[in-house]
Amino acid sequence: MKAQEANFDGLVGLTHHYAGLSFGNVASTRNQLQPSNPRLAAKQGVLKMKALADMGFVQGVIPPHERPNLPLLRQLGFSGSDEQVLANAAQTAPGLLSSASSASAMWVANAATVSPSADSADRRVHFTVANLNNKFHRAIEAPETAQLLQAIFRDPQHFSVHDALPQVSMFGDEGAANHNRFGGDYGEAGVQLFVYGREASREATSPHRFPARQTREASEAVARLHQLSADQLLFAQQNPAVIDQGVFHNDVIAVSNQNVLFCHQHAFVEQAALLAQLKQRVPGFVAIEVPENRVSVQEAVNTYLFNSQLLSRPDGSMMLVLPEESRQHARVWDFLCEEVEKGGPLQALKVFDLRESMANGGGPACLRLRVVLTPEEQRAVNPAVFMNDRLFTELNDWIDRYYRDRLTQADLADPQLLREGREALDALTKLLDLGNVYAFQQ
Repeated sequence: MKAQEANFDGLVGLTHHYAGLSFGNVASTRNQLQPSNPRLAAKQGVLKMKALADMGFVQGVIPPHERPNLPLLRQLGFSGSDEQVLANAAQTAPGLLSSASSASAMWVANAATVSPSADSADRRVHFTVANLNNKFHRAIEAPETAQLLQAIFRDPQHFSVHDALPQVSMFGDEGAANHNRFGGDYGEAGVQLFVYGREASREATSPHRFPARQTREASEAVARLHQLSADQLLFAQQNPAVIDQGVFHNDVIAVSNQNVLFCHQHAFVEQAALLAQLKQRVPGFVAIEVPENRVSVQEAVNTYLFNSQLLSRPDGSMMLVLPEESRQHARVWDFLCEEVEKGGPLQALKVFDLRESMANGGGPACLRLRVVLTPEEQRAVNPAVFMNDRLFTELNDWIDRYYRDRLTQADLADPQLLREGREALDALTKLLDLGNVYAFQQ
């Protein structure tokens, strides 16, 4: 067997709610304070995982974080019993309670950056946990993410999980959402493209309206940690103008797979030069550029056209996994159908209803972390996290037992929600054979 690309999707947490915490993410802001449906959100994600597993893709599950994060609230000065901490935070600082309760760890494209063993000097799969320091509610995720990844990729002979970079602006790191890997077979050495929004160490063109979250300095540090050689690396700046239109990560304006880059005409600074470099360094490189006059940047953001999964099917053809919002938009869907009819690398479209995640600003690509694994490495992964018929049934039963079908920001102060979450995660760690990874289990 050859190396395969596995997708590990984040399981939506029990406190999934719409708080509008992510400035620069248009959908997150637009749906602020609307009621959410955590049960439906989790089921939509699990259904996508199962459908892809049934198509022959390697599909794994990454569990949610413990929320509300009581140790964080205590660190911020709220004291007393768990119930008193929740009540005091809800009364005096509801925004902090919302941040401490965010289920944003579901978007595991931001969990880490991953380099396969074929690219790394020590021939191990490397993960660098993202520090996500541009947003408070996400910056708190790194320690728990590291523990979860270590519980899944726990064999040090095959895997190396690095802690997050320093929590300072210079090393702002948003993980795999700003990282692409190109090449032929997954098991062969490839070319890694790191995309950044700004360079902290020098003045350069930057967005004016929304923040550029990823720095070049962070990307360079990750490349060093992963033991990548210079001939494997490309660094490119994302177009500041599209960041100002809501493209907060590169995976909102571009997606890649093997020798194909699917992107918008305005995705990158000096895009023509970048594409020429990729053509020179990636055998058989193909760029599918979507012109502005066919699909505008704003339409791409609204439909999450590029926040899709470009996957190689078992027969070698490529399929694009899209949210329902892309099919419902006539101009976007017309372009996609024309592209499939051309007979080029994109040969199939698969649509999923992910509206609960979409309403908070995350599409199909946000929900998954891509990990290339050789057969030996795949056997070294915690086997309990791989999707199959049994796990699909058990997860749905687990969701039905513990998840609420309606949640508002006011519900976050309910001590029963905290108890439900802990009971649920305690059961999940047994289901996924994770050990005692959560703080309440220590």
